Amino acid sequence: MRLYSVCLLFLCLHASQPALSGVVKGHVYDRLEGTPLVNATVRLENTPYATLTGLDGSFILNNIPEGGYQLVVDYVSFKIFTRSIKIVSAGVTEAEVQLEPANDNWLEEVVIDGQVRGNDDVAVRRLEKSAPQVMNIVSEQAIKISPDLMVANLLQRVSGISIERNKTGEGRYAILRGMDKRYNYTTVNGIKIPSPDKTNRYIPLDIFPSDLLKRLEVYKTLTPVMEGDAIGGVVNMVLKDAPDTLNVSVNVMTGYHELFFDRDFTAFRHRDINYRSPYETHPDRYNATPDDFSKGPVRYRSGLPAPDFQAGFSAGNRYFKKRLGVLLAGSFQNTYKGSNSLFFESNVVDTLKGVTLTTMKERNYSEQELRYAVYSKMDYRLRGRNKIQWNHSFFNLTNFQVREMRSTFLTLGGYDPVNGNASLEYESRSRTTRQFIYNNTLQGRHFLLGNLRLDWSAVYSLANGNQPDDAKVTLNGEERNFNFSKTTAKTGLRRWERHSDRDLSGYLNFSFDQPVASLPVAWTIGALYRDKKRKNFYNEYELRSRDPYAGYGKDFTDYDQISWIVENPRGSIGTSLNYRSFEDIHAEYLQFSHRGRQMEILGGVRLESTIQGYHLNFPIGQSRPDGRQAYTDALPDIHFKYKPGSNTNVRLSYFRAVNRPGFFEIVPYTIVYEDYVERGNPDLKHAVTDNIDIRFERFSNPAEQMMVAVFYKYIQNPVEYILRPDSLRGQDIYYMPGNFGNATNYGTEIDFIKYFRKIGIKINYTYTHSRITTSKSKRIRDGNGDLKTVSVDETRPLYGQPAHIGNLAVLFKDARQGWDAQVAFQYTGERISAVSQFIGNNLWQKSTFQMDASVEKKLRNKLGIFLKSNNLLNTPMMVYLKNDNTRNMDVPAQQWTGKTLIRREYYYRSFYLGVRYSW
Repeated sequence: MRLYSVCLLFLCLHASQPALSGVVKGHVYDRLEGTPLVNATVRLENTPYATLTGLDGSFILNNIPEGGYQLVVDYVSFKIFTRSIKIVSAGVTEAEVQLEPANDNWLEEVVIDGQVRGNDDVAVRRLEKSAPQVMNIVSEQAIKISPDLMVANLLQRVSGISIERNKTGEGRYAILRGMDKRYNYTTVNGIKIPSPDKTNRYIPLDIFPSDLLKRLEVYKTLTPVMEGDAIGGVVNMVLKDAPDTLNVSVNVMTGYHELFFDRDFTAFRHRDINYRSPYETHPDRYNATPDDFSKGPVRYRSGLPAPDFQAGFSAGNRYFKKRLGVLLAGSFQNTYKGSNSLFFESNVVDTLKGVTLTTMKERNYSEQELRYAVYSKMDYRLRGRNKIQWNHSFFNLTNFQVREMRSTFLTLGGYDPVNGNASLEYESRSRTTRQFIYNNTLQGRHFLLGNLRLDWSAVYSLANGNQPDDAKVTLNGEERNFNFSKTTAKTGLRRWERHSDRDLSGYLNFSFDQPVASLPVAWTIGALYRDKKRKNFYNEYELRSRDPYAGYGKDFTDYDQISWIVENPRGSIGTSLNYRSFEDIHAEYLQFSHRGRQMEILGGVRLESTIQGYHLNFPIGQSRPDGRQAYTDALPDIHFKYKPGSNTNVRLSYFRAVNRPGFFEIVPYTIVYEDYVERGNPDLKHAVTDNIDIRFERFSNPAEQMMVAVFYKYIQNPVEYILRPDSLRGQDIYYMPGNFGNATNYGTEIDFIKYFRKIGIKINYTYTHSRITTSKSKRIRDGNGDLKTVSVDETRPLYGQPAHIGNLAVLFKDARQGWDAQVAFQYTGERISAVSQFIGNNLWQKSTFQMDASVEKKLRNKLGIFLKSNNLLNTPMMVYLKNDNTRNMDVPAQQWTGKTLIRREYYYRSFYLGVRYSW
């Protein structure tokens, strides 16, 4: 009876609830643009009822007692809104709120000196909408909740971009719209930076931590004010700016890689390496001895690595009545990564019958990555709107890598996998790589007479790459009945490589308004000068075991106990890999822009003159010890933006761009391989391309977008590696970089972002189609059955270009409870990973599907806790040949029909847990 009474009382109370309360719901909009506002505060004054608007600007307040209330809506940079409302029992009160900007000039202040107000998706969508050219932007808010810790990984979320990964699976280089990394450039705060890469001018993007960014911009079309050597596009990292009030942010995280639950991490004593070769530390003509080489690089230890540790901070404020802005930010990462790799070598026996695999190499990589960066910025607002600012940035990435490799010879006599018999080779390599980029930029903006404005920049940049005391030890071995019967010392190698790239640059721009035919036109006239100097050092010593029969376990137990003979005691300093190069660029440009109510036009022309050359430090046996080439390009462009509605754009763009040869490519180096000889090409020309873009854009809500684009590129003199006969000897064939005809590249992109209160969907897809025809070698049998080589043409896609790229991200945001979560999927179609000198022998990278995730919970006292995880599906990287593989079906891991596996790498999962504090 008591239970029946309690249930009856509960039902009566529950049934009476609608009669005692009501609901308030609606949306909050920007009155001027008509777009919803996200995370606006909605409350009933002098009551506990409050909430935040959702991702679509909607809000709802439930169970409000009947009566009259004052509805208050507050949002940053907007005037506070108040309205009297009445709650009717069991009723729903609708409230559609339109907020007024707090400043009448707010629209004009969205972009001030290149800085965007706000750090969320709403701000960057507005910037994309108002931009004069085709671009995509990732906001600081999106970077924070992303699973990606480095800029390269972050870029793969942008439409039209795929990435190349390093040996540990981290993104390293970006491929934009199917154009290889050589066709793009990277800037920091709009300033081009030099590269620490030892042979090329493109930037390894894994050197940049993402937590220093305010936003990440990708420009897919160029304007005259931008440097013209970007056929694919430009990646611009906009670093943090001084806030208007004191702001301090700190994050700390730790994590681990799943790989090292299954095997040990191998390290060497990198503190004991020699940073200079014996040639550099001793008098001229010195003969090196084994005692000149440190034992640190060959002293290995194995075990579980320490947990990863990562930290970042930023602090900034404005002083002296907001005139002086100061920001200091830094990032530190110490991580332990690796991969398990399977690699096959082959000989081309008969093109018609495919290849014969000769060696199977099982490789384990262990790599400690020490990454740190420091960024500071000071700006001072002078009288009026004049301003001067100084940016200083330093990025460093140091890798300590060990590669352990076991090679099984598949074609030597005695290979019997069934009974466990094989001839083996063991190789251990230790490598220290340090890369850094330093940039120091002083800039000013001055408003002169009338509407004349002067912008200037003075830039000093330095990039450096150093691989000191690279050590390799090789042992011979045998396996009999699955047991190792004999392992003997064979050879060793010690190598030093070092290079630096220094830029001195100056930018000068004048802007003014001058009507044409009664139409308002903004004009910009500017110039650029850059002096680039590059130095490259290379030296190598070859070692041989003093006792060719010295056995492991008998004569030595560690590699540092092997007794060596130096085969070339004076090193290889005479190689053409020791050189100096230079590049002088000066550019002048004229740009005009007209902004009408429905039509915007921007266009102009840029003249870029280049003088590029080299000098060999040791021109032994070289007929061309010095080289120089000069050329000037006129680069016109025009951009139309038609606005049929306040939230819709239709764009049409044309621009011309160039691609300069790499520094190393024009040096007459020679590298001898077993089947061919590779050389540099001092006569290599620069590539020129004409680009057309059309894009439809719809911004239905402030953080939402729908973009559909098509693009077309016609490339003259694209740089590809091709076979070419020696001009003097005639008979000899060399594999070298060259210009071969023309190429085309076209495709389409789709970007879609949609929010449903707490749930968001981001989808993008890119299709790219490219074609280039180059000469290749083909081995055939003549009438006598002998193999001979003939030259044929092959038409294929451009190197590194996947036909299909797709991204899907599902977002969850509950601002009231402080939750942010994201699950991201990324698909990259198959693509050529290496161009072979033989017909049909190109290496293809298998399509990949990767899953990453992150979640963050904001706590009280401005604290937050977050979790990031990468490669949750443990997606392998696989490379193969497209050919008949019947002759290799008995080789391990060769199960594909019509494909020969050449490389397979597993990177495993990684997990990070962190804490964030913001004040």
